[in-house]
Parts: sequence; structure tokens; C-alpha cells
Amino acid sequence: MRIARLFALAIVIQLINAAPRPALGQAARMLPQAHAHNDYLHARPLLDALEQGFGSVEADIFLVGDELLVAHERSALAADRTLRKLYLEPLKQRIAEHSGSVFGDGENFTLLIDIKTAGEPTYQVLNKLLAEYGEMFSHFDQGQWQPGAVTAIVSGNRPIELITQSSPRFAGIDGRLSDLDSKRPVHLMPLISDNWNMHFSWRGQGEFPAAEREKLEEIVSKSHAEGRRIRLWATVDTPAMWNALREADVDLINTDNLAGLREFLTK
Repeated sequence: MRIARLFALAIVIQLINAAPRPALGQAARMLPQAHAHNDYLHARPLLDALEQGFGSVEADIFLVGDELLVAHERSALAADRTLRKLYLEPLKQRIAEHSGSVFGDGENFTLLIDIKTAGEPTYQVLNKLLAEYGEMFSHFDQGQWQPGAVTAIVSGNRPIELITQSSPRFAGIDGRLSDLDSKRPVHLMPLISDNWNMHFSWRGQGEFPAAEREKLEEIVSKSHAEGRRIRLWATVDTPAMWNALREADVDLINTDNLAGLREFLTK
């Protein structure tokens, strides 16, 4: 009986190994508004988002020694879950296989990197790591901005002055609503993000109050007038919320429900 069980297990392992591996995303087109919040918590970080057509993903990083590890909390850190392994290498492969862009359409892809450890030392390691993949990242060097297939943006513990002074620089800064009118160049601060719950009382149930709708439209309009994209986090994953954000022309719609947002955006 034991031999039979071992034989059956061997057959199962062979079938698993023989099964085709998931491709690095086969979405028909990129959804530029779709942002995978805490993307690394999905079964296949980055790859699940790419298969759903997401044009933006978010990874939290911790500096541990000289490695950048990806996790939501320090207790979840694992030595094999590095930014390089989960995001940079797959993106490099993807771009090589899709004519120089993530979706093969020439459009820019966003990698939002949320720093969870001390800002300055973490950013210094991050910028050096991104430089190793410099051909695929938008970057600023010798006074010139060079667009790439992927734009990295630093959120969380943002060492703003250090990032500003860096050259070459391979990431921009995720601004806040208080940074509107800051006069920083768009290539330095291409995105404005903030906590929905700090500025709006509506939670995606019932009718969106007219005054709050107008406030959201004004925020988006002001951000766009400066050439910056806008994102609100801590939004609920409901069609009513997604619809309010889409109607206001919010650039990145946060979600943990990849398939649900894809279905909503492609109706």
C-alpha cells in the first residue's frame, strides 16, 4: 500500500512539473487606471496583476542588511521575497518579450514602491538597485529626463530632499495633496496620493454627496493642471466607489480585487 501511495505521488509530481507555467500576463490591453494596492499579497505578485491588465502595482519594501525585501509587515519578511526577484526580474523579462514595453503597446507602466524602513538608507539602496535595470526605468541624469518602459515612484517614508538631489535618479516621489502648488517638476513628483478617509466622509454606500463630488473633481483638476496624476488610497472596493473615481477622472484606482476592477473597467 505504501509503495502504491508513493507511486501515485510521483505521478502527481510529474503532472505538476509537466503543466504549462503561467505566462507573464496575457491581458488584451493595459488598463491605465487599474492600480494593484499591496500587490505582493496576491498569490503571484505582479503576474496576477499583469494578467488582469493592470497598469500600476504597489510593493512595500523593508531594508534588511543590503537586501530590499517585500512584505506588508516585518513579521512577514522572507529572504526569498526580494524586490529584485518578485518585480524587477519579471518586468525585465516581460519587456524583452513584448517589444520594449510591459504590454507591448509602448505605454508606460507604474511601479509604486512604499518604503517601510528608514527613508534615506532604504532609498540609497533602492536607487542603486534600480540603476542596475536603468534601461527599463524612466530616469533623470545630467539634467535630462529619459522616459522608460517603467516609472518607479517612491511612497511611504519618502526622503524628499535626498531623492530631489539624486543624479542619476531612477524614481520619482509620490506627493500628497499638501504638495499641490509645490512647483516641483513633474518628473520629480509625477503622482499625488492621499488617504480618502482624511478628506471625504462618503464610504461608497448610497449617493455620493454633491459637495464631496465637487471637491474630488477640483482636486483632480488641480493635479492635472500641474501635469500630475492622482490616486486616493483607503477607498472601499465597491462598484459605486470605482464609478465615482472613474467619473472624476482619478488616474489610479486602488483595489485589492483585481478581477472585480478589471471587469468594471472593461464593461
